[in-house]
Amino acid sequence: MAGSRGKFITFEGCDGCGKSTQLKKFSEYLTKEGIAHIFTREPGGGKISEAIREILLNGKNAEMTDECEALLYAAARVQHLHDRVEPALEEGKLVVCDRYVDSSLAYQAFARGLGREFIEKINAYALEKYLPDLTVFIDLSPEAAFLRKHGADENDRLEQAGMAFHNRVYEGYKILAKENPERIVCVDGNQTPDEIFCQVLRILQERGCL
Repeated sequence: MAGSRGKFITFEGCDGCGKSTQLKKFSEYLTKEGIAHIFTREPGGGKISEAIREILLNGKNAEMTDECEALLYAAARVQHLHDRVEPALEEGKLVVCDRYVDSSLAYQAFARGLGREFIEKINAYALEKYLPDLTVFIDLSPEAAFLRKHGADENDRLEQAGMAFHNRVYEGYKILAKENPERIVCVDGNQTPDEIFCQVLRILQERGCL
């Protein structure tokens, strides 16, 4: 309907789960169908947020404290919402984001051990004003994901955090999905890319996001 606010969809999962492949397929589908949309990512999505991304993922910044990491993600998120997400939603576009606040909960609250209270507090703006309409969690274990991508990226600080860390991330996602079944839908990441995409598309249509 003309003038209606757009939908906000996020994709989540462990590193190497296949999000990038699915986002590419989804972009091609939306373009083919003529559906007004934008694709964006976190951290990033704008000049300032992308600059923060460079700091966060730089493998040379190994001395960064966990608290600093969490606060930088939250700061990048607020700027990203202002620069990219809100304008597109106001225009009635479908906003599709590669990672969002669930990543902060999985990576920093659970895996880093900072606790949910701290992460939810510093992300209160996002949680209160911009909760996604739907979150697609591609459910693939870290072991399977890293096997698929032939190991961790040596230039990515988070990918180099070790398997125990990534297993905690995975468990965090599973907890979040169990607690939020109305928003977070789980898709088996062990399927073929085409099978995953067909399931994702069906879910989005059933939930009224397309």
